Amino acid sequence: MKKILLLSALIIVTLNSAFAGIIILEGKYQDKNLFIQNGYAGNGVGFCTYEVTINGQTSTDEVNSSAFEIDFTALQIKPGTPVIVEIKHKDDCRPKVLNPEALKPRATFEVVNITINKDGLINWSTKNEMGSLPYVVEQYRWNKWIPVGEVQGGGKMDNNKYSFQTIAHSGENKFRIKQVGYGDVSKISTSVTFVSTIGQPTFTLNKSADNIQFSSETMYEVFDSYGNIIKRGFGNDLKINNLEKGSYYLCYDNIMTDFKKK
Repeated sequence: MKKILLLSALIIVTLNSAFAGIIILEGKYQDKNLFIQNGYAGNGVGFCTYEVTINGQTSTDEVNSSAFEIDFTALQIKPGTPVIVEIKHKDDCRPKVLNPEALKPRATFEVVNITINKDGLINWSTKNEMGSLPYVVEQYRWNKWIPVGEVQGGGKMDNNKYSFQTIAHSGENKFRIKQVGYGDVSKISTSVTFVSTIGQPTFTLNKSADNIQFSSETMYEVFDSYGNIIKRGFGNDLKINNLEKGSYYLCYDNIMTDFKKK
């Protein structure tokens, strides 16, 4: 009798250890299904995967095949919904998820409204965000778009509202928002503009050519003669004592000019 009980216990342990592996994927449903390369179990009997759950619910997908698809719509999961996928498999094999990036956030936002007031405050509202990605605020100056700030996206499908206080240069100011999702694929809003009444600053290079003084605080960039950026900042004082002698390009406010370090 003792031998029979011992044999039963060994069988239970063996059966439990054969179903030990779990692959867990977390993210948000991006309106794309997952594709699994399954294969046979290590002992050649049956297929590797034996169960798939999504947020704790057992998937109805047919896993007894060499490849299968995890269909989120079968469980009525809507795009943008957080999901935890568990692929349970035998411990002598391992299925392969062919497109795990399907759950990674993409830039899918749609702008409902975007405005900027006379003080440079941008307000925007969005819908159809399928993941929490940062919004990069960009300003057009010196013939290019420059990042000037960042606001974390909420990642909801509707009623996302944001604001950002910009710093203006003289004259017309143009701004836009951008998100960069998986694979560095970006999405950009339309631009908004306002005209600033602040005066245009000037700059002076002191006699020793080791400092540039602006008449008011401004954003600036300094480039060498090859177009490489070597200084960037904001303020009314620019130290150039560590620059070698030669010609440089200076961008500040909405102006592009040059100077010589002697």
